[in-house]
Amino acid sequence: MGEGANRLSSPARLGLFYVVSYLGTGVSLPFIATYFRSRGLSGAEIGAVLAIPLLVRPLTGPALAVWADGFTLRRTPLALLALGAAVGYLAMLAAPGFWGLLVCWLVGMTFLTTLTPLIDVITLRRSRIEGFNYGVPRGAGSAAFIVANLAMGAILAVMAPSVIVAWIATAAIGVAVVSALVLPPDRVHESGTTKLGSAERWKGLGGLVRDKTFVLAVITVGLIQGAHAFYYGFSALLWRKQGIPAPMIGVLWGVGVAVEVGFMWFAEPWRRKIGPERLLVLGGSAAVLRWTAYAFAPPLWLLFPLQALHAVTFAASFMASLRLIERLAPPQSASAGQAINSALSAGFMLGVGTLASGPLFDAFGTKGYLAMAAMGGLGLIGAVKLTRLRPGLS
Repeated sequence: MGEGANRLSSPARLGLFYVVSYLGTGVSLPFIATYFRSRGLSGAEIGAVLAIPLLVRPLTGPALAVWADGFTLRRTPLALLALGAAVGYLAMLAAPGFWGLLVCWLVGMTFLTTLTPLIDVITLRRSRIEGFNYGVPRGAGSAAFIVANLAMGAILAVMAPSVIVAWIATAAIGVAVVSALVLPPDRVHESGTTKLGSAERWKGLGGLVRDKTFVLAVITVGLIQGAHAFYYGFSALLWRKQGIPAPMIGVLWGVGVAVEVGFMWFAEPWRRKIGPERLLVLGGSAAVLRWTAYAFAPPLWLLFPLQALHAVTFAASFMASLRLIERLAPPQSASAGQAINSALSAGFMLGVGTLASGPLFDAFGTKGYLAMAAMGGLGLIGAVKLTRLRPGLS
């Protein structure tokens, strides 16, 4: 496979990584709460299990990124992290009760979610040097997400929820194989530059967190992305309560990700024209609208256009954050910068929202979405402030 991989283009090799990775995410995000429910966990317990790995990501994410920058090749830590994630997920099948599931999920999620900012560093650099659209390989991953959640929606109609965990673990093993044998052998440090020691890498991390504009950017993105927490954790359970069958839930998730793919593949010229700050303003505005509407349990026909807003609440905000962080972080701190961004947007902020989502689900049902609308509103305020601090950044 290694020799054959060398003949593939960079977008194809990177796209294969995203595809295999998102085959796992496409099952874990919509359906893992179903597995935890089948193990007897309450809504609050599910929220806690899902939230803990996210809440500790401001510590684990940057620490693992600094560790990853100590290797010669960027793909080596990716393979090791994916293998560690597979072990954590497989252990869930035999984990005893709440605490056992919490520990195993913490291990699996911590390792797997660190992969995203690390692969994004490779893809952003390659896209800039070789002139291809970052959204092409990343969008391929999102397309795989659709396939996975549609497939699992159908599989759950005939199989026990334990298949969810088996699927995720298999995908993690696949990521390890692709990392080791398919990814391009990009070096952590460019030829001619000195490999930084651990102390220097930690010093660069400290410089980032003292940059007020950088901190405002990651907090703003974190609020907008974190507002997806209630949707990620409990939309499937709430839709089932409304009488929507599991296969249709897979379709609804598929619609959301399909518009995400469309944005990444076809909106690149428009994205560059309006700039990342304005994209964040649109993302915050759409978050307020989308989650407020979801709070009132809209009928199935209305869910489809609301799901289409995922192109703005997630995809536009995500793409904006990558470009903002790439510009704000110096090259030697690229991994740490993207890791901090991911640790807040797909970590701490999402974790806070997820931790709150369990009790909100138990107490208020769909009205819990109103808390997410408020979170998106705070992100909108931060996005507006960014447009005044750094106009014209693209």
